[in-house]
Order: sequence, then C-alpha cells, then structure tokens
Amino acid sequence: MLNKNSTSKKYKAYAIRSFRKIPQVEKHLSEEEKTAIEVLGQVLPFKTNNYVVDELIDWDNYKDDPIFHLTFPQKGMLPPAEFDKMDKAIKAGKKRMELREIANEIRQKLNPHPAHQMQMNVPELNGDVLPGVQHKYRETALFFPTAGQTCHSYCTFCFRWPQFVGMDGMKFAMKETDIIIDYLSEHPEITDILFTGGDPMIMGYKIFKQYIDPFIKNKDKTNLQTIRIGTKSLSFWPYKYTTDKDADKFIELFKEITDAGFSLAFMAHFNHPVELSTPTVKEAVKRIQSTGAIIRTQSPLVRHINDCPDVWAEMWKKQVNMGMIPYYMFIERDTGAKAHFELPLVETWHIFRKAYQQVSGLSRTVRGPSMSATPGKVQILGVTEIPINGKMEKVFALQMLQGRNPDWVAKPFFAKYDPEAYWLDDLKPIVGDQFFFDEELEEMKNSALSTEEALV
Repeated sequence: MLNKNSTSKKYKAYAIRSFRKIPQVEKHLSEEEKTAIEVLGQVLPFKTNNYVVDELIDWDNYKDDPIFHLTFPQKGMLPPAEFDKMDKAIKAGKKRMELREIANEIRQKLNPHPAHQMQMNVPELNGDVLPGVQHKYRETALFFPTAGQTCHSYCTFCFRWPQFVGMDGMKFAMKETDIIIDYLSEHPEITDILFTGGDPMIMGYKIFKQYIDPFIKNKDKTNLQTIRIGTKSLSFWPYKYTTDKDADKFIELFKEITDAGFSLAFMAHFNHPVELSTPTVKEAVKRIQSTGAIIRTQSPLVRHINDCPDVWAEMWKKQVNMGMIPYYMFIERDTGAKAHFELPLVETWHIFRKAYQQVSGLSRTVRGPSMSATPGKVQILGVTEIPINGKMEKVFALQMLQGRNPDWVAKPFFAKYDPEAYWLDDLKPIVGDQFFFDEELEEMKNSALSTEEALV
C-alpha cells in the first residue's frame, strides 16, 4: 500500500490558450516571451501541467532552466522566416482555419515523419494496413493505442509531434487489440510489444486494462514474452502511481502482468536529473518496482537541456541508485525543431564518452549515442584513424544496434569524418558511394512504396 506520508495533487494542464494563467509565467516572463510561446504554439504542440510548473522548474533561473526549455516553446525552435510568417498572421487577426493552413505549410517543411516510418514500418494483416502498429525490427512491434495519443506534458524536442497537432494522415492510432493478437499469432518472431504514443500512461485504468487484458488472455496464442510501456509519466506526472484515484489499481494490474509470466518493462524517459529529485517520483518508482516490473531509462541528448557530460553521469548514477537500468542515449531525430536542439555527431560522442568515463559498470548498461534512422539504430562507436589508400584518415566508427535486416546488427562500418555532420544522412562512406546496407535498403523502400500504391 501507499506510504501514508505521500503527498497528493490534482492534475491541471495548461496549453496555448491557458498558459498565461500560470502565476509563475505572469510573474517572470516578458510580453515578448509570452508572445513567442503563442506563435510557436500555433505550429508545434504545447502542453504542461502543475507538477512540472510547481515542482520541476526553477523560475528564478527559468531562462537557463532545463525543464523550462523541455516544456515551454522557445523562439529559436522555428526558422526566423517561418516564425515571422506566423507572428504576422496572428497580429493581422487571421481566423483559426487560416492560421491552421499556415501552420501546416510550416509543419510540412519540418520532416513530420522521419526514417520513412509511414511507408516502411506499418504492417499488414490479410491485406489490410494496421495504422496503429509499427513493425520495423524483427522481434519488436510498436502499438499506438488510440486512447494514448496525448501526454501529461509535451516535450519541446518531441519527434512524434505530428501525433498532437491534428495533421491529416500523420497519426498512428488503433483501437482494436484483437487485431494485434492476430498479427502476433502470425508472427511468432515478435517477442516484445511496445505500448507507445503519445504516452499510453495518460489512459485511465479501465481503458488501459481493456488494452492489456487481451494480451494476458491470449498468451498461448502468441510468442509474446515482454510488454513494454514507453512513458514520460514518471517525469511529468508520478502521482499516476501514488495518489491518483486509480493508482492502486494500476499497481495491481502491473502485478497481474508479471504474474501472468510476462516481463514488464517501463521504458521511462528521463531527460535531466531534476526529474528524479522529487519525493513523489521516488515513491512512484518504488511502487512500480514492487510489482516485478523493470524500469529502463532513455533520453535523447538535447542542446539547452542535457548537453553536458556531468548531467548525464549524474542522471545515470541516480537512476542506478533508484534501481533503474540506464538503457539508451539517443541522438536528436531529424524532425521538428531539430535545428534548435541538435548537436554535431562528434560533439555528441564526446559528451557520451566523458559521461561514460565517470560511472561504474552498473551504469554502463546504457547504449549510445544512437540514431534511430531509416536502416536502424546506428551507434557512434567513436572517432578513430584507419589506413585509406596508404594514408591514415580520421573516420567515424559505427555499428547498428538494431536493423531492418537483423544481419546488419553489430557489423562495424566506417564513415568519413565530418565535424559538421548531425545525422546519418550527412555521413559518407569511406570508399565508394554506398554503405554496406544501402542497396538492400533501397530495395526495401521500393517494395514498401509499391505496396502502398497498390493499397491506395
């Protein structure tokens, strides 16, 4: 049962139309800063809540505060010309539909669905597309429950931002769990299902249980071994597991999942040590762990938020001390406001290396820096020198942690050193014009596009 000394809080969200009512915003932000938030909020998703506002942000230092940057849109998140276009439209009194058209024009320039996920990741069952499922890697399927397509608060760097802005044809979502069971039964290679979104833990208990029960009841029909939950709730609303109305029921359901023989893995998103600091998150972590669930932690490396090796080392140490397992350091994906948040690959690797050197082996379960790119999860192993045409050349050493073809995994390869490269697409092979996987990847793309055209 819950510790009787635990505090409680009633959830209150703030969005673009209500954020000016936040007392700290009214007190600290200039009119220019508030206006910038309103402009950004027309294009990119914005939502925060009273836990984030009251317990995580240092308002006396908000301009440099990592959680403020994590949750409140910043002017630099849009190119100046696009920002000015929306700013002028708002000041000219354009109607909502006109603003939406302008916003959609801007959004289309922000690579709303990177890594060909709309064309290459969506599977079929009996000739029908499953719009709420992605199956990119052999053993793992992603499930986007319809009721989980929002979050307790939005991250400014979010790579799934199109899910939240109402762009037609840009949303993964699905209601029917039975269809997922049928798909899993036909694909015994799938051992892991990842509930994602949005944030599946935004759902109320009854709805969440309706999604979970079929996996438990049909356990013998599939080869499913692990249920993963991708969530930011421990950072943005830990009361979900402590004092919310259905907190005890969720804990009981997690125990039911593990008692059924599944491994239950919380894929918890923590971007900064301050998110691990409150009594409520510490209590929530303990309660989830008491069910037999394992909490693994992950985050992208993001400028303005955690672009410092000491921050990462502190975060990994705290997570291990709390019984969690550091899992991934990601590279900011090539979508949305990436120009505001991304760092060069070489700088990313230096930060990872310096942080990695500061921690014990228990924290070195973390893998990265990793790009979730079209061919797979590509890890930067480091910068080194190798002989090319009889001359020592500086190169990036890389490998795939996951691949569309499992045979690509853990196969080292090299790319020309480029201090201004930010993503896999910026890198060039050391010999020729193709990486070892490019020819097969192109065949996969063509096959996916042909299938898409046939289904339309």
